[in-house]
Amino acid sequence: MRLTTENQENSRVLLHIELEADEMERALDDSYKRLARRVQVPGFRRGKVPRDILERFLGKETLLKEAEELAVTQFYNRAIEEQHIEAIAQPKIEVLHNEPLAFRATVPVRPDVDPGDYKHVRLKQEEVTVGEAEVEKALEQLRLQQAPWEPAERPVAPGDLVTIDVQGTLDQKSVLDEKGLQYPVFQGSPMPVPGFAEKLQGLEKGTETAFAITMPQDYKNPQLAGQTIEFKVKVEEIKQKRLPELDDEFARSLGGGFDNLPQLKERLLSNLKARAEAEAMTRYEEQVVQTVTSLAKLDVPEVLVDREIDAMLNEQVSRFRGGQKSLEAYLAAIGKTDEEIRQEARPHARHRVVRALVLDKIAQVEDIKVSPEEVQAEIDGLAQQAGERADQLRRAFQSHQSRHSVEHAILTRKTVRRLAEIASAVADQTPAAESPPA
Repeated sequence: MRLTTENQENSRVLLHIELEADEMERALDDSYKRLARRVQVPGFRRGKVPRDILERFLGKETLLKEAEELAVTQFYNRAIEEQHIEAIAQPKIEVLHNEPLAFRATVPVRPDVDPGDYKHVRLKQEEVTVGEAEVEKALEQLRLQQAPWEPAERPVAPGDLVTIDVQGTLDQKSVLDEKGLQYPVFQGSPMPVPGFAEKLQGLEKGTETAFAITMPQDYKNPQLAGQTIEFKVKVEEIKQKRLPELDDEFARSLGGGFDNLPQLKERLLSNLKARAEAEAMTRYEEQVVQTVTSLAKLDVPEVLVDREIDAMLNEQVSRFRGGQKSLEAYLAAIGKTDEEIRQEARPHARHRVVRALVLDKIAQVEDIKVSPEEVQAEIDGLAQQAGERADQLRRAFQSHQSRHSVEHAILTRKTVRRLAEIASAVADQTPAAESPPA
């Protein structure tokens, strides 16, 4: 095989491959054997027809075409292995001639990434404070969670739970018909449509009323956008929450080993501080990553952006109504074409690709590694969270591809942590440590 390589712009490598005469002859012989096993020639058993007869039966062009397909795959793979080329997508193949075979392969490859002077990035971390007001708010949330519902002898107010009979029509066609519906009245609730909860406020038990709601033009369901829905509602029951007294007895009723209210407050303060610090660190790490990626220089292969768009669309479709819809159904529901949604997703997809490429490069420069033990610990942690689905999840992570995904996620996390250490000026010369998941 004669092979030449040429680096091209936009992260591509051009391979020029030409087979020697004996290599071409072997390719022809291999193609003859494959065809002989597949083609039934009258008077011969499968696999037993002589090559010259098979060639006359099918035509020489068929034999050459089969040999070409075999040889292109075989010698392309051999070429990228010899040249240590990491292809990120299928190559574009152009056959120049086939006796002997010569072809060009344009191979998309990972781009060279210059991470810039990330080691001198310095960003100040925000100070986290949690005070009495936050603790009191958390206590009120606990009271609401523990409060039982009881009948309310007054008009509907925000926070109530009402039992209603409701009918909704659009152009005299029913779009909603429920009896005995238990409906939580929350200000700004989008269910069943925006503005419905507000229409119930002030109504008394036994009240029957009718009202119309015009949907916004940008409503998520294009079939309802800008349309006016007529509602008829009867209020059957109104319930409110009876808040428990905030005392030592309330603290003990929660479990958790609390003897009195001060102990509960102390635990809440500790938890709120830990959560606030974790959220602040997440914001800080993202700020650091954005700053670092803005310093990097690289050409982004469009094939990677297109692949990321595919992944993003798959994520959106899987979240849409429990993943029960196809991409076509999803596009119809949101009123957009495939081209429109892909164009909208392109800037974010490009950002995600750049972020991943830069972090991978920095992980390489910083010599950040992930051990098999860390991968297993991560899977064990996920399985523990999965509960009854633990065995199913463990089986899903038995494949090399799945474990590699976990490994890369850990690598990214460790790299982001390393960058945060550098930016906060507390970095040392050792790779970022990774703690096993809780």
